[in-house]
This record gives sequence, structure tokens and C-alpha cells, in this order.
Amino acid sequence: SPGGDAASPASPGGSPTTGAAGSPGAAGDPNDLLATIRSAGVIRVSTDPKYPPQSELTPNGTFQGFDIDVANEIAKRLGVQVKFETPNFDQVVAGGWAGRWDISVGSVTITQERQNVLDFTEPYYYTPAQMAARKNSGITSIEGFAGKTVCVGAATTYFQWLQGKLQLAGDAPQPATPPQGVKVTTRETDTDCVADPRSGEGWLSSSTTVANALESRQGQQYQPVGDPVFYEPLAVATDKKGPPHAELQAELDRIIREMHQDGTLSRFSEKWFDGLDLTKANR
Repeated sequence: SPGGDAASPASPGGSPTTGAAGSPGAAGDPNDLLATIRSAGVIRVSTDPKYPPQSELTPNGTFQGFDIDVANEIAKRLGVQVKFETPNFDQVVAGGWAGRWDISVGSVTITQERQNVLDFTEPYYYTPAQMAARKNSGITSIEGFAGKTVCVGAATTYFQWLQGKLQLAGDAPQPATPPQGVKVTTRETDTDCVADPRSGEGWLSSSTTVANALESRQGQQYQPVGDPVFYEPLAVATDKKGPPHAELQAELDRIIREMHQDGTLSRFSEKWFDGLDLTKANR
């Protein structure tokens, strides 16, 4: 995968904490993934190299975006460096990572199906799922996509929703009913839909990704249609089949809560999403 060896510019921050409660000097489980990460001084993070403004591999070989800032800050608070990996999204949500990366900070939505193979932190932000149509398609409403072809990223919640199979986890409001008879085509990642003129009349992605694409030359052929069709709770994910990671999971949750409380996540959101704070579940 491109960019798998690109290291982040994150620098170790402060004195690392140890143990599920994050108390300095607490004795940790030497078999837990957290101990392995701290021993190596590196956390391997999967993310998408073509999903701006959440994550993007730039021409000079570095990563940038909201998810990248979140991953770097997690590493800083763990006292380690980041090494980004870029597997296909369907490999991430399938679980069974075989130790190729430690965590995913790649805007993974918490769904009932994914909870069978992945463990999740509490959400670090929430995004609206937004339909868009090619301007020459004549589509001006959600119902107008009935019988049309809509492009999505493979194995995404957008794909599941169009198939009528999406079940969000927890107390998240369940999505609306998709357009009848819609045909679905997939690409490796959401933004590949915009670049491919054969991808159909419609596109479904996060509102943030749609808004970012509309500013590009290729994206100008699209326009957003209707209200968001659902709202996604997005979290850091770990592999249920991976090494024991109870302490790592607890530490990740502690860090996410801390980043909510101290305003770090809100600042990152406003930086990358045109002043919007998408870190609150007030939908």
C-alpha cells in the first residue's frame, strides 16, 4: 500500500502513563499490546491515504488531515511515535489484521456488524452522510436516486445503507430508508468515485468529504442533494483477533475522553472542517 513506510512528524510528549487507569508507574500486563507499543516506541496506525480532509498522503510523502492530527495526538499522549499504514478500508473493517497495524484512526463508524470483529473507543467525532449527484443528472431530491447508480467506497457504511443493511450501534439514531431500486457501484475509497466518470449519477460520502471534493475541479461536476441520510459515530478501532489489548483499549478511551474534555478534538475539527465542531453528538 502506498505510504506504508511514511512516519509521522509526531514527537513523544511528556512522560508516558501506564496501566488501564492511566496512572503513572502502574504495573502493566507485559502481554498487552500497550506494553509492546511502548517498548517499540511506535504505534502503527492504519488510515486512508485518499480521504481528505480526514486523511491524505501528500506528494512529499507526509500525511495530513483531521484523522492524522488525532492519531498524532494519541501517540503524543502515549509517549510514542506514529507509523502510518494504508491498507484498503475493507481490510480494516473485516478484522483479523494479523498484527500488520495496531489501531485504526480512519473514521471507522461503529456498527453492530463491525462490533463482532472490532473493539471501539467512544466516538471521537460524528459526521453526516451526504448524497451528491452529478449536475447533468437532473437529480434534485433523495427520491430522485431511485433506479440510478450511486458510487461509494467499498465496505463502507454508505454501501451498507444503500443495500438496506446498515445498523448503527448503541443509541445512535437509525438511518432513513434508502432510495428504491438504487444500483450501487464501489471504488477502493470514496474519493475515487469523483475521479471516475463511469461511476454513475450519484455519490455518497461524509458531508466533510463531499464539501472538500466540491472545491476541486473534478468535484465541481457534483452538487449535494437533500439533508444528511444518517449521522455516523466514528471511533478508534482495535482488532478483536489481535494480541491482548485490554490495557491499550482503556488507555485509548481515557485519551479520547481527555481530548474531548480539554478541547483538543474540537480544535482539530474546526481546523479541518471549515470551523465546524463535529465532536458533539447533538444531532
